[in-house]
Amino acid sequence: MKPHAVSERYYFSRGPQLVNRVVDIADYIDRKVYLNMANVTQGPAGETGERVRRSLAAQGKRLPLLGNDAETANRQYTKYFALGRDRARGPAYGLEWAEYFHYIGPDESVLDQYIRKNAVPL
Repeated sequence: MKPHAVSERYYFSRGPQLVNRVVDIADYIDRKVYLNMANVTQGPAGETGERVRRSLAAQGKRLPLLGNDAETANRQYTKYFALGRDRARGPAYGLEWAEYFHYIGPDESVLDQYIRKNAVPL
């Protein structure tokens, strides 16, 4: 593989960055859940669902969403709470799950732009 320049860039928009691309992530949400669950050392996912489930059980309560085992609790917590922002963003665009990006596409040369706008048939 030879070195090459990156022609497209997707910057994850978390704060006030310009959002100019919304991506449907419904087909990938379960993978994103498992990747977030694997990150047990930082982030809002990891084993938090099981901690919440146990804490509620100690109070004589439960959330049916979290199920009856650690795997289900962690998966559901991650999907519905840690990644809730992705679910909340989707409906505005007719999507179930969405991510926001600041997208910078490939640069088009001035010559190519001029040709596209001004070229006429022979």
